[in-house]
Amino acid sequence: MAAAAGGGGGGGGGGRPGLAELPGELLELILCCGVLGAADIGRVACTCRRLRDACQPRGKVWRECFRLRWPSLLKYYSHTDGVSWLEEYKARHNAGLEAQRIVASFSKRFFSEHVPCDGFSDIETLGCPSHFFEDELMCILNMEGRKGLTWKYYAKKILYFLRQQNILKNLKEYLQRPTDQQSFLEGAVLIDQYCNPLSDICLKSVQAQVDDITDKVRKVLRTKNARHPSLASKAGEVLIPEVELQRQVLDAMNCVLYEQLKYKGNELDYYNSLNSYIHQVLIRRTGIPISLSVLYLTIARQLGVKLEPVNFPSHFLLRWCQGKEGSTDIFDYTYIDAFGKGKQLTVKECEYLIGHHVTEEFYGVVTSKEVLQRMVGNLLNLGKRESTDQSYQLLRDSLDLYLAMYPDNVQHLMLQARLYFHLGIWPEKVLDILQHIQALDPSQHGAVGYLVQHTLEHIERRKEEVGPEVKHRSDEKHKEVCFSIGLIMKHKRYGYNCVIYGWDPACMMGHEWIRNMNVHSLPHGPHQPFYNVLVEDGSCRYAAQENLEYNSEPREIPHPDIGRYFSEFTGVHYLANTELEIRYPEDLELTRATAQKIYSSGKDHLGADRAPAPAIQAAEPGPADDPVRRPPPCCRETPPHIFWLLWGDARPCHPSQPSREGCSIANKKKEVVKQWSGSNIAPAKLPLYPSPKNEFGEGGGEVAQ
Repeated sequence: MAAAAGGGGGGGGGGRPGLAELPGELLELILCCGVLGAADIGRVACTCRRLRDACQPRGKVWRECFRLRWPSLLKYYSHTDGVSWLEEYKARHNAGLEAQRIVASFSKRFFSEHVPCDGFSDIETLGCPSHFFEDELMCILNMEGRKGLTWKYYAKKILYFLRQQNILKNLKEYLQRPTDQQSFLEGAVLIDQYCNPLSDICLKSVQAQVDDITDKVRKVLRTKNARHPSLASKAGEVLIPEVELQRQVLDAMNCVLYEQLKYKGNELDYYNSLNSYIHQVLIRRTGIPISLSVLYLTIARQLGVKLEPVNFPSHFLLRWCQGKEGSTDIFDYTYIDAFGKGKQLTVKECEYLIGHHVTEEFYGVVTSKEVLQRMVGNLLNLGKRESTDQSYQLLRDSLDLYLAMYPDNVQHLMLQARLYFHLGIWPEKVLDILQHIQALDPSQHGAVGYLVQHTLEHIERRKEEVGPEVKHRSDEKHKEVCFSIGLIMKHKRYGYNCVIYGWDPACMMGHEWIRNMNVHSLPHGPHQPFYNVLVEDGSCRYAAQENLEYNSEPREIPHPDIGRYFSEFTGVHYLANTELEIRYPEDLELTRATAQKIYSSGKDHLGADRAPAPAIQAAEPGPADDPVRRPPPCCRETPPHIFWLLWGDARPCHPSQPSREGCSIANKKKEVVKQWSGSNIAPAKLPLYPSPKNEFGEGGGEVAQ
């Protein structure tokens, strides 16, 4: 390379010219061709003055090198003339190394716990631009193949956190603008982004889709009235005063939305959270009243028709003024049901819609902040309706959004504290929230004190914990364990596919749970190995050995936590990552040998290699046939009064795995103990942090089978 750069002439008369002797345009073309890497260009620049000038830090060569390596980052540079592309390249490269270091450390630090509230502190203090760091995380997530699963798992968690923090910042800035500068569509997009931070959602793309619908409305309008003011280039900047012209716009909108594009209210799947996300409404062309109303209102305003949101109980509406602008008489308005295909309603018809009479205050217009409050409230209620890991994440996200708008709302602060408390995560943050509640409303002393006491008890129990339990298959007590970590299994009764990520020589659940799950109805009862498995439907379950068999057609298990335990899928089984292998040091070789024996020899061996099974199909433990509906292990020792503490009733729960995070909270504990040392708090008879032993000594969201 150096010889070519310095020139090849000097020898015989027919020597080839070096890079330095080529014309400038040709030299630049060669250096920008993409064959040379950054190190090559750096070496070329050191050979002579002419090549150094060609490879200037602010020149085209380094810009092209940056673009070829990280093409998605160019959107962050609106003006490229003064950019030192060499320095940007170095900064992005160093950010990538830092991101890889942090991602690699997360598995060791947080394998047996939920990432604590201070777990991202080193990320928040990064010295590099956040978009560089995020870009490296995306590179990790987009790695091809079935390797690097653990890296992808933690890169996803970190990216989720970073994007949510940025979106929350944008939401707070949005809420501080004057009301007339708060777009309903932008607010809906911010909520959508926060609940789906890993999706490619941006206001620009959503607005482009809305503009496309608006253009279709204009085409229909043009056929009805070629001189309509909404067809002007500046339509939307000036409102149309004539009611009849407004009516023409609304008729054209209804034609396009409900007849041509087939938008409709989602009556069949009303409680699906996708109905609340504006980008999904545009994709699926269905939604609930409030999301369809935001779309309808936005299109109308772009066409010069002013519609106003009405926070009508049980059914969000829009109102259209038929009388004097700003009238306070509810009968001067026509009410529009975007969920009902744009139907125009009178006051009496609105009451028929919900089945009862309401006072005039419910017909009043609401602000954009109140619209967002209702949208977030809908998501909050959806999070409470279900008992899945996804619903708990939705509950956490919607609480974050609500408290961003109303940070001193005691009711939702208490719900957030109870949620974290119930899931067993972030005790430090629980104490912070409780202290804030007590400062806002001293009447909450009893409930706050109760939670404080048991949060501190949870912290004390954590201090007594030792390192991870290591299970050797060679131990005599483990001789009945037939299956090993990483094998793809099939449930004999329910037919689901799963992968083993832990095992116990016998059922390790509490007596109450074993009784509730009717484990004794199994031929071998609780005195047989039980396995922690990740199921293809996204659940975690605790399955008896007699109910599992080798899967004749092993395939990847699409579970969100697969990367927490495994580093690679080989095509027939999973490889445990370093942390899981520490806990099961003798399983890896057995898994490889078992997979080779079964899948390389054909399906004929499957029947012979299965674990001993009774002649009669074992009855599934539990009173119901639907395993998903059964109380999970986290509920097995939990009395009804604890569910009341979280929900206000005795509804069952299905939390994600409670964590074992190790926050340093000694000072916080002393402060809280001092504050509550004089209070009369009735001690609970049962612990609020049930700690069933699974293979990590931690609680879990498993369903027994």
